[in-house]
Amino acid sequence: MISLGRSVVWFKDVGRDDLGLVGGKGANLGELTRANIPVPPGFVVTADTYFHFLAQNGLEPVLKKELFGLDVSDSRALNERAERIKQRIIEAPMPAHIADEIKAAYTELGEGAVAVRSSATAEDLPEASFAGQQSTFLNVVGGDNVVKAVQACWASLFEGRAIFYREEAGYDHLKVGLAVPVQRMVQSEKSGVMFTIEPVRSDPNTITIEAVYGLGEGIVSGEISPDLYLVKKDTLQITSKTHVPQPRQIARAQDSDGGHEGANSWQSVPDELVDRPKLDDNDIRELARIGRSVEQHYGNPQDIEWAYEGGKFYLTQARPVTTLKSAMDEEDGEEETAPVLLNGQPASPGVGVGIVRVVHDPRDIDIVRPGDVLVAEMTTPDFVPAMKRASAIITERGGRTCHAAIVSRELGIPCVVGVANATSLEIDRLVTVDGSAGVIYDGRAEARLQWAARQKERYSRAATLKTTTKLYVNLAEPELADVVAKRHVDGVGLLRAEFIVAQIGTHPRQFIEDGHPEEYTKKLAEGISEFCRAFAPRPVVYRLTDFKTNEYANLRGGAKYERSEENPMIGFRGASRYIQEPDIFRLEVDAIKLVRSEFTNLAIMVPFVRTPAELQGVKRALAEQGLVRAPDFKLWMMVEVPSNVLILDRFIDVGIDGISIGSNDLTQLVLGVDRDSEKLAETFDERNEAVMLAIQTAVTTARRRGLTVSICGQAPSVYPEVTERLVEWGATSVSVSPDMIDQTREIIADAEAKLGRAPLMLPSRE
Repeated sequence: MISLGRSVVWFKDVGRDDLGLVGGKGANLGELTRANIPVPPGFVVTADTYFHFLAQNGLEPVLKKELFGLDVSDSRALNERAERIKQRIIEAPMPAHIADEIKAAYTELGEGAVAVRSSATAEDLPEASFAGQQSTFLNVVGGDNVVKAVQACWASLFEGRAIFYREEAGYDHLKVGLAVPVQRMVQSEKSGVMFTIEPVRSDPNTITIEAVYGLGEGIVSGEISPDLYLVKKDTLQITSKTHVPQPRQIARAQDSDGGHEGANSWQSVPDELVDRPKLDDNDIRELARIGRSVEQHYGNPQDIEWAYEGGKFYLTQARPVTTLKSAMDEEDGEEETAPVLLNGQPASPGVGVGIVRVVHDPRDIDIVRPGDVLVAEMTTPDFVPAMKRASAIITERGGRTCHAAIVSRELGIPCVVGVANATSLEIDRLVTVDGSAGVIYDGRAEARLQWAARQKERYSRAATLKTTTKLYVNLAEPELADVVAKRHVDGVGLLRAEFIVAQIGTHPRQFIEDGHPEEYTKKLAEGISEFCRAFAPRPVVYRLTDFKTNEYANLRGGAKYERSEENPMIGFRGASRYIQEPDIFRLEVDAIKLVRSEFTNLAIMVPFVRTPAELQGVKRALAEQGLVRAPDFKLWMMVEVPSNVLILDRFIDVGIDGISIGSNDLTQLVLGVDRDSEKLAETFDERNEAVMLAIQTAVTTARRRGLTVSICGQAPSVYPEVTERLVEWGATSVSVSPDMIDQTREIIADAEAKLGRAPLMLPSRE
């Protein structure tokens, strides 16, 4: 039993159920230890200890102040604030009882060199990859140095790249904790990365192994191009071996003092080993056998870091593979006539074209504009904002499991790694990057671009499917409207007002006080119109503003207008605000009317309605301003409060056209779980039988009453089985995030086919 009062817990005492306490990395190391997988022994400084450290030093207000109003797209401002935050954390005194417990555990571990790693409570999860955000310190020796390294790991939670990732993923900075695993250091003679699936083509029958001499940081960072071995998973037959000569390696510095700075150095590989393969056939099969055991234990493909010392393999990390794509056909079709400039390893499939932008320093990423080809020696998490803008990515170093490869696959951007002399490419030169074949062509490689287009069409059955159940998309950013509107979607099932309001940046009451309410109305109308224009004549369901008090307070002027609430999630929000603040609600209604004067495809949806009386009050306020239900103006209601499910008939009696189930809030309130709580992350599950019963009840009740029924929460974007049940119960539509459009369309089509509703094939939109 783990003592919650302890700062340190041992690997053997934790597992996958302790994610909130020890983070993804710590939980996995504990789980592997329990499963008798060869893992170097160690302990974890818990995430609770990190939060205690912040509280003891009064750092939370400092963090809030530094993060308030930060524009993460401004690289310079982001890094300046990140450095200030890190310095405050590093300079803060470590409480004596924490330091003593860490040093005692280090002594019990046997002292000697250890690896001190970061394990964020939102890191290494199946939903997303956050590789490389926080720091790792290797070859740390001495209790005091271990304590310093732990503190440095905590500070690294606020690296600029980490802040950027959390903003993009929607995580609350102050609710993400950091545990720190401390592990006996394996002085790797060889090391590398193993995927229990071929990561570029997502072949589940192939294990991919990359290997280098020395410590593994060289391969993960992309500094060293590794050997590559492919192994059949069922028979352990080696199907491919690619050897790359390696003249240098990363190893422990002989003169290291054991601190967390400068503990490793570049050293020459012995001459007799430079041209020798890193692993022989027996080693390859043994490592593949271990990888297969790990996958069988977890039940899904794994991304594994390994090390070899003294004739034995050790696993230093394992996490789920976060990006699985359908395999692409090998048939090349028409021969490409464009000259080949360079070759490398295929890392992320697809073909992209653009002008070359060579970036030598992440501080210069702003030179990369949308549609450019990003070229770098290697990428780090600091490059991610530019990677998102690029049409393709090329790196000189790295293998299929380096940072550039992983992130490119997540973003769906073609990528080629291990390209010799890539940074010597002429700036502004037009190139075509074939991430499926690992080739860079001079100019437009028309045959490869056409091939990629054919493959996309061939393997995107969803683009030609018409399903009875409509597929909507959840959107918030106006700049994405035109792009997503070109996809095979039936409309917008959830248009969030909050992002538009955040871009306006000022509290609506401030506009009223300043005497310019029409300015707020105009800006809001302009944002909504972007979506209506892009999707017309397809419907756009606009969810009325559902800012919580703490979110409104972050707007300019908001602090003086918003009350402080202990639990804003169930506080003054949604329908209650429209009734109690009619002057502010009037501005939003005026914006809707302004949009409706030009676009008739706009419907509205009322969020967080607690009682039928509240719904009646909102309808009355709308009617007073001339907005009433009509054949071309639909009124929807969010179903996200348990009362919505229990007495849905009474809400329907008030008069609405449709419902959309907000599975995030509904799950939170049905289970009594704060969806932002890392400690309760395992409990927050939309597939829980109580939540699924609530959803089924809402769907069947609404359909019995003749209403349209949709769902716009996270559940169908994450769990295909939820989508299948929705179709089975009779939902008329499903609304998902843009990245899930094609996959969800196919899931819907397959589910309808099982029910005897054969999908219709239509000409492609593209």
